[in-house]
Amino acid sequence: MKQIFAIAALAAASLSAAPAAAEVTAKSDVGFAVRHQAEIKATPDEVWARLSAPNTYWDPQYSFTGNAANFFLDLQAGGCFCERIREAKGGEIRNSGSVQHMQVVYVEPPKVLRMVGALGPLQSEGVTGTLSIGLKAVTGGTQVTFEYVVGGFMRYPTDDIAPAVDKVIGQQVDRLAKLFDGKAAAPAATAAGKSPAKPAGASQPALAKPAPAKPKALKPDADKPAPK
Repeated sequence: MKQIFAIAALAAASLSAAPAAAEVTAKSDVGFAVRHQAEIKATPDEVWARLSAPNTYWDPQYSFTGNAANFFLDLQAGGCFCERIREAKGGEIRNSGSVQHMQVVYVEPPKVLRMVGALGPLQSEGVTGTLSIGLKAVTGGTQVTFEYVVGGFMRYPTDDIAPAVDKVIGQQVDRLAKLFDGKAAAPAATAAGKSPAKPAGASQPALAKPAPAKPKALKPDADKPAPK
C-alpha cells in the first residue's frame, strides 16, 4: 500500500479570506520550521468545529488510503489524529488496520490545538514534529496560525524537504479556509533563512550534519520506507 504525499499546487487568491502568510521560518541540517497564517471570516468556535474534523478539510492526497473519510481526531490530550485502513470482505467494509499521523498533547478550545508526529515520509525517519495551531478572534473573523517544527535525524536534505512540507501545511490552511468562503487564500512567497523568536525557556540545541541524501519525491512507498 502506498502513501500518497505529492506536492500539490496551492489554490488561487480569495476575495473573502486574507492572504495567508507562508514562511520557512528556520532551517538547519537536521531540522526546520514552517509557519502559515490566514484570516477566516468565521468565529473561533466555528473554525474550531471544523478544525476538530480533519476528514472535512485534510487533503486525502496525504493519506495512506486515499480517502479523507478515514481520518478522525480524538480531541483530548493523548488523543489520536489517525486514519482507518478499511477493506471490503463478504460485502462488508471492515477495519483492517490504522495509522497514527499525530498525537494530541494540548487542547484549549477554541484557542489552541497542539499535536506531535512526523507527517508523511518523515514517519519512517528518526525525527519528531510538533504542529501548533492557534485561533485568535480578530475584527471580522478569526486569525488561524499553523506552525510545524521538525527536528532529528533524517535522510532527506532539509533544503529539499522543508519547502515541500511548507507547501503541504499551507495547503491544509487553505482548505480549512475554503470551507467557510468557497475559495482558498493565496500564500505569500516562501522566505527561507529567518529564525523565529525562541519560546520562553527554550534552548537552541547543537545540530550535527547528517549524511547527504536526496529524496526522489514526497511519495514514499509504505512497503519500502527507506528513501532512495
